[in-house]
Amino acid sequence: MIAIHALRLLLSDETDFELLIDWAVIPARWAVAYGGVEAQEVLGALKRAGTSGEASPFVALGQYVLQDEDGRPWTAVTYALLHGSWSHVLINSIWLAAFGTPIARRCGAARFFALAVLSAIGGALLYAFMNSLQVIPMIGASAAVSGMMAAASWFMFAPAEWHPEGRPAMPHERPRESLSGIVRNRQVLIFLGVWFAANYLFGFVQPMGVTDASVAWEAHIGGFLVGLGLFPLLDPLPTRQTRFMA
Repeated sequence: MIAIHALRLLLSDETDFELLIDWAVIPARWAVAYGGVEAQEVLGALKRAGTSGEASPFVALGQYVLQDEDGRPWTAVTYALLHGSWSHVLINSIWLAAFGTPIARRCGAARFFALAVLSAIGGALLYAFMNSLQVIPMIGASAAVSGMMAAASWFMFAPAEWHPEGRPAMPHERPRESLSGIVRNRQVLIFLGVWFAANYLFGFVQPMGVTDASVAWEAHIGGFLVGLGLFPLLDPLPTRQTRFMA
């Protein structure tokens, strides 16, 4: 992701803009291509949204992205590889290293990438559903990272125990908690509460100076829910109850 962002800086503004339009999620484009929404309906909503010509740049952008009515379905994944600034890509990379590493060590490369892709798709779909007439591109790996965070919550806060080799088990080696175990695990509940509170803060309050662009909190939640729901199906290790059955 860092390499892609660095390479984009070598492109002209026009080429980078075209790359962004072709590979980012634009909900209105999906609504027109797959949701039965007419392009004129989107443009009309953009015109009504502004006053004194405020919406004119967005109307022009809408006309540009909707001119061929192509949905570009691959953008449900590729948007996660693009970022709006160095702070954006570095923050996502740090969180990906923190939560993606134990997932990769536990599940292997194939399942790691499957979880990342599906979480990214889930985030894109929820964002597009809740912003169906939006023409501003949505980019960033936050939905995939959120899926990793949710998946890690199944085992990162599990009680410590010993590995069969006679050493303390690493967090990624611990048995997965059951759903009832998660509900009773105070650390997991605190983690989930803080995560949702942080998304509310950055999505609705947006403290001045903390973010450099609008936060797509819907994508975060979509990716998080996908990671939380799918990880038990991808996890190669059994749950805690199954591990101790003789």
